[in-house]
Amino acid sequence: MKLTILKTGEVPSVLAGRFPAYTDMFRAMFERDGARFDFEVIDVPGGPPLPDPADLEAVLVTGSPAGVYDNLPWLDPVRDFVRKAYARRLKLVGICFGHQIIADALGGVVQKSEKGWGLGRHTYRIEARPRFFDLPRASVSIACSHQDQVIAPPAEARLLLSSDFTPNAGLLYGNGTTLTFQPHPEFEDSYTSALIDLRHGQAPDTVLDAAHVSMAKPSDSPLLARAISRFLTI
Repeated sequence: MKLTILKTGEVPSVLAGRFPAYTDMFRAMFERDGARFDFEVIDVPGGPPLPDPADLEAVLVTGSPAGVYDNLPWLDPVRDFVRKAYARRLKLVGICFGHQIIADALGGVVQKSEKGWGLGRHTYRIEARPRFFDLPRASVSIACSHQDQVIAPPAEARLLLSSDFTPNAGLLYGNGTTLTFQPHPEFEDSYTSALIDLRHGQAPDTVLDAAHVSMAKPSDSPLLARAISRFLTI
């Protein structure tokens, strides 16, 4: 299967020399899981027009520093792509910003949360267990880094993951081929910790300290990566 990655953001410039690009993080995540994909990367903000979903096999939308409410010329083409992909039942996965722009395009509400920054390793309750998501526990702990949240999911979305901080953290859509998550299974712990440090002056020290403490929790990213691989290939 060819997996087309829509790259909607870059690693912050101050960290770019120390960590791989987001697209390479996803490649490594799937390789660790043993999934075999041919990868195509499309640079959305600076690249050519998006392809016709009819010509693709599966798509993943990455994270981004952008918000769905920003005045950026590439956001509406992404929304249009999502709607066409959804109608064609193209396999579509969104992570963090990808989670948000897919919800926004399909009728949900995305806003900067009044709860502030979600940083470190958060624990999410498993709310449903479709065939590809039959995880062997009641919750998973995954890295996150975000302010924006899906406040109200689209009507056709089914809740998969939730927490008190992020009630709509994982969604499976009614067409059966669209799956999105707020947390980042592709992040290595060293990168997540670097993002926490990067938020000094933006998030309260108490939030930063709690985020660093949270990194002591074992990561369940391999479980979420396995579920995404199964979703894409079943």
